[in-house]
Amino acid sequence: MSCLIRFERTGGPEVLQWVEADVPLPAAGEVRIRHAAVGLNFIDTYHRSGLYPVPLPSGLGQEAAGVIEALGEGVTAFAVGDRVAYVGGPLGAYSEVRNLAADLLVGLPDDLSFEQGAAMMMQGLTAQYLLRRTYRVQPGDTVLIHAAAGGVGLIACQWAKALGATVIGTVSSDAKAELARRHGCDHTIIYTRESVSARVREITDGEGVPVVYDSIGKDTFMDSLACLRPLGMMVTFGNASGPVPAFEPALLSRMGSLFLTRPTLFHYTARRRDLLEMAGELFAVVASGQVRLSINQRYPLKDAAIAHRELEARRTTGSSVLIP
Repeated sequence: MSCLIRFERTGGPEVLQWVEADVPLPAAGEVRIRHAAVGLNFIDTYHRSGLYPVPLPSGLGQEAAGVIEALGEGVTAFAVGDRVAYVGGPLGAYSEVRNLAADLLVGLPDDLSFEQGAAMMMQGLTAQYLLRRTYRVQPGDTVLIHAAAGGVGLIACQWAKALGATVIGTVSSDAKAELARRHGCDHTIIYTRESVSARVREITDGEGVPVVYDSIGKDTFMDSLACLRPLGMMVTFGNASGPVPAFEPALLSRMGSLFLTRPTLFHYTARRRDLLEMAGELFAVVASGQVRLSINQRYPLKDAAIAHRELEARRTTGSSVLIP
């Protein structure tokens, strides 16, 4: 028996229910995991609200860390008692215990806590593919990172700085600007009272930046394009303000033959070899101290609705975890 969060209809945080359910023996290729910490991510609100439709009723959550309790037939890469973390698979991480395909798991090093494991898989691997694979940041680059005080933002700012980049970050308040600066952001732009593109042009002596990492979506898309230098890359990887409206592709030509991509983590981790390589690089940069995880909010798992309200109201900073 396991307690978990489930929702039977889409809507606001009030649709989340705390229920009990039986957990069967793991099937072939699966393991049973007892969660020690569960990650909270903005994509969870998209599934709950219906922006990203899922079959209902449904569990929620794609990221957690814990201990293996049982093995299904054919699982040889892990043993009972192993510490593991994961991101992806069927929704259902908002639970005390669950079964999951072993191929989705990575071993969690002993020098990293369960909370770190739960907080870093979605956000940390997102930062990894953004900085190392989508646009490979080089020493001397100047990069723009929206939502610099958020979970992905704080990781990406530190990592980009460690790679030798100059980091410009957008935030909503002076307090968040200070937080971003403590995590590697060289220049902060408070978008509630400054023009982002004007400040970027000022900082770069009119040149613009080679890449913009934008998780906000609709509200920032056009201004982000205006921040790019010719042949720059626009990476739109989230919809915090809503999806980007349709536009004429010739706009990219007029603004400097810009590149545009809309990546998602799970295409980058679809091959297990890539997942293990990406996780290994992430774990190493965290263990080295070059990237410090800021787990600034902790909620009981049963209070997931409260966590969603605070996340959507942008009252959170850094990473948040749910504790079963």
